[in-house]
Amino acid sequence: MGRDARGEIMLEKIFESGLWSTRFIILLAVIFGLVGAGVLFAVASFDVYDTAEKVFWTYYNHEHVESFHEDVVGGIIGAVDLYLIGVVMLLFSFGLYELFISDIDVAKEDDGDNKILAIHSLDQLKDKISKVIVMVLVVTFFQRVGHTEYHGALEMLYLALSVTAISVGLYFLSKVGHHD
Repeated sequence: MGRDARGEIMLEKIFESGLWSTRFIILLAVIFGLVGAGVLFAVASFDVYDTAEKVFWTYYNHEHVESFHEDVVGGIIGAVDLYLIGVVMLLFSFGLYELFISDIDVAKEDDGDNKILAIHSLDQLKDKISKVIVMVLVVTFFQRVGHTEYHGALEMLYLALSVTAISVGLYFLSKVGHHD
């Protein structure tokens, strides 16, 4: 092996080592994904607190608010929506970390059967995130439906058909990835 071959091998090892180290840029997405999840959880928690405060003061003052039930349900469903989006951000952060950096050893020590965070490919990460996103869309749909006024039988039929379509979609979504 000549001097040039050793130099090329050394240059190749340095380049490959540098190239492999660039995967740590994923840490930016992981960190800011966790920050985003924290912000979403905090905002959702404040929404639940505000809704609970509204319920308390309305009942305490014996006030009659016409849209009270819709406001309470809408506030809680909106918070659930934000929590679900926060879960998407957590799954995204954990999945990227496990795929590109390292397994989360603490999760494996605490609970060896933890299937929620078991992500071994980008397809698995995509599937988990897409299922939660579908749930966010379903929750948002029902939040909107709760604030809609219906003025006829045709609109009620559309509501029934849309609920049926969502139910069928969720049924098939639950079957994806299950090999029974």
